[in-house]
Amino acid sequence: MTIPVLSAAEAAAWDSMARTQYRVPSRVLMETAGRAVAQVLLTEFPAALQGGVLIAAGAGNNGGDGWVIARALHAAGVPVWVAALDPKTDDTIDNRALARVDGVRELAREEAWPQAAVAVDALLGTGAAGPIKGDVLALGERVAAYGAPILAVDGPTGLDLTSGEAHGPVRAQITVTFGGPRRGHLLAREWCGKVVVVDIGFPPSDPAWPVLVTDAWAAVRLPRLQPTMHKGDRGRVCVVGGAEGMTGAALHAARAALAAGAGLVKLVAGKETIAAARASLPDVLTVESALGPDLEPAAGEALEWADAVVLGPGLGRDDVRAQFVSHVLSRRPVPTVIDADALHILPRETLTPGTRHLVCTPHVGEFRALVGDALADQAANDRWGAAAKAASKLKATVLLKGVPTVIADLRGPVHVVASGNPGLATGGSGDLLAGFVGAFLARGMAPAEAAALGAHALGRAADLGARQWTARSLRPADVLAALPDVWRAWRDVRPALPPVLAVLDGVEVA
Repeated sequence: MTIPVLSAAEAAAWDSMARTQYRVPSRVLMETAGRAVAQVLLTEFPAALQGGVLIAAGAGNNGGDGWVIARALHAAGVPVWVAALDPKTDDTIDNRALARVDGVRELAREEAWPQAAVAVDALLGTGAAGPIKGDVLALGERVAAYGAPILAVDGPTGLDLTSGEAHGPVRAQITVTFGGPRRGHLLAREWCGKVVVVDIGFPPSDPAWPVLVTDAWAAVRLPRLQPTMHKGDRGRVCVVGGAEGMTGAALHAARAALAAGAGLVKLVAGKETIAAARASLPDVLTVESALGPDLEPAAGEALEWADAVVLGPGLGRDDVRAQFVSHVLSRRPVPTVIDADALHILPRETLTPGTRHLVCTPHVGEFRALVGDALADQAANDRWGAAAKAASKLKATVLLKGVPTVIADLRGPVHVVASGNPGLATGGSGDLLAGFVGAFLARGMAPAEAAALGAHALGRAADLGARQWTARSLRPADVLAALPDVWRAWRDVRPALPPVLAVLDGVEVA
């Protein structure tokens, strides 16, 4: 199932589509949402069965969800108390009335709160924006200071779920949202904690909306190995880079391509890097090159041999490099990852559709050099739109690294990768990503899917590595060491149990 990543406007459109086009009553959506949250709450916080739950319910439909949660927990025998603002929507008014009839305990405005095992923030929904005020702020501050773990419904109060701007005061340990994560969940993970996406009966999402890359998505697309394969069947990757003083970048990319399943990897690099490769990486074929201005015959043969090229790790930006890059891109038009230094010197005349599939992998600084200040400034507020415009401008697939990583191409939809942690904010991580993507391109994957799969593999390996070695100590070698566990996990991936669609664990920051 496709899980969309939504802005507030898209979430509202989806809700409206369910009610008007598909005639799902709003009360049914609210009932399903509240009961799904209650189920997640008891799964994640079993102490609530005895210790009870305190629910802060707002005046709108998010508060209506809170009243449904209260009624569902009360029916299950869980102690529950509700501190609420006066409801203002019909569905919330009706659900408060039902909860009162059922005997749910409602706390008066100034009444002391009993100590419960869990607090539920059901004050504001996806559409809320800007700093909160008045009674909502007062109740939110009381929830934040309450001292129990907090589960947020849709999002923690004070977080703009489109922009990711956090005004406070609530910081949740778990956030439960409906149908798909909101952009703000992915931009402000530290405020949301673990994000659980549940199904409440929405119709199929708009295929133009961004898609969340999950383990289930990746497991279906990971290129399979067959018993009769030989090394040529697994793809040939040519890594071009590794100028003097930048040996590590090219070696990281070559190791990563092998670890992602490439059958053969050939390294075209400077003398120093070739010596290091021959000493430490005997799996890799080598071709020594001056890396410009001209392309040596052996380097040209390596490019003709390859099923995919990774161009840029440790390449350098000397004057001769731009001419060298032009020569590389004039050879047989196999899919090519443009990374690192190559992003700064990519000849614009190569950007013509239909000749060579390019996957550009910039971080935000390289994105500015690649596409200019206007799109880079846009990326600060809308990574999704900026990446899509860059893909159109470059006639290429663009993987914009960051939190989250966004992949856009000319065909759509945008893919969103939310895995990973600050352990990847270190030298060499981007080189691993380039090698992963190159290996998947060499197996014939579509560029956008190869990029998304590579980014998610990097993120998931980093998450596993951080749990063992901590994010602070994580190095590229640790990420590669964790990679086999990612492949095993994707081989054995199982769908989540209803109503859960996806789970984004809290980010490792130790």
